Amino acid sequence: MARITSDKAASGVTGNLLASDTTGAAATMAAPFGHALVQVAERNPRVLGLTADLGKYTDLHVFAERFPERFLQIGMAEQNLIGVAAGLARTGFTPFATTYCVFATRRAYDFIAIGAALGKANVKIIAGLPGLTTGYGGTHQGIEDLALMRSVPNLVVIDPCDATEIAQVVPAIAAYEGPVYMRLLRGQVPVVLDPAGYRFEIGKARLLHEGADVALLSTGLMTGRALEARNLLAREKIQAAVLHVSTLKPFDREGVLNLLGRVKAVVTAENHVITGGLASAVADAVADAGLSIRLKRVGIPDCFCESGSIPYLVKRYHLDADSIAAAARSVLP
Repeated sequence: MARITSDKAASGVTGNLLASDTTGAAATMAAPFGHALVQVAERNPRVLGLTADLGKYTDLHVFAERFPERFLQIGMAEQNLIGVAAGLARTGFTPFATTYCVFATRRAYDFIAIGAALGKANVKIIAGLPGLTTGYGGTHQGIEDLALMRSVPNLVVIDPCDATEIAQVVPAIAAYEGPVYMRLLRGQVPVVLDPAGYRFEIGKARLLHEGADVALLSTGLMTGRALEARNLLAREKIQAAVLHVSTLKPFDREGVLNLLGRVKAVVTAENHVITGGLASAVADAVADAGLSIRLKRVGIPDCFCESGSIPYLVKRYHLDADSIAAAARSVLP
């Protein structure tokens, strides 16, 4: 079982690769992915863990310590990582393959598309350092991975909010028969969603709060910031709904359109470039349905981002709660 601790310290170290940003978190959970995978593997002997020399930095070391005979260290060879995982899936295993999302999606894109997705191989790709969760600049910041993965047929794409959701996603995707791409928050991961009340389901968005004035649609860690923005807006008597869209594919059009049918001022928030991810999925759904809304996109602009501390980068690229609240004000009639 992962340990929950109090953690109010800011993570301001430039290029911190070792932990998720815990700035402002009231509580964190240690290595939720690794502990959840161990629990799944204890029930399912076909579950394997693979990594491209990043076991420690994707929390897979927890699995390796518990199941060394089911752990495969592929080395710095991401194409081989996906190829080996796909081959193991063809023989009846359920491989979880971990690396950083920039290495999986940029270096092994063809292997994901053809080796895993084309034949619906039962491969689970777990991708660390999504978006601006590292300060190491364009070589390590996976800012366009959701756009790339959403474009691949047959591939489920998930961006969990926090430790609570990661712990629920892992058994869900292990039970799902087919290829999955999941963004990973690792190390000390904030607890945002209530473990007793939240339930993850592949392909379903969750309405966390109702609100008649503006709808905040968020994915991944941006949901925590959307909830903060909701509180800021409430002080101004602005009622904001918060819809958490953790599955980017299959996209919950019904859930999104149900909310946007009654709340016409909309903000999307994602830890990703504003093209090809959540904002694009929402815009597509709205256009197909013929709805008329006022939409503001919060996300990374069309650029490679600077190096720097996570708090600096979040402010620099307007991914903080204040920026979400400002975007909400801008779309109000």
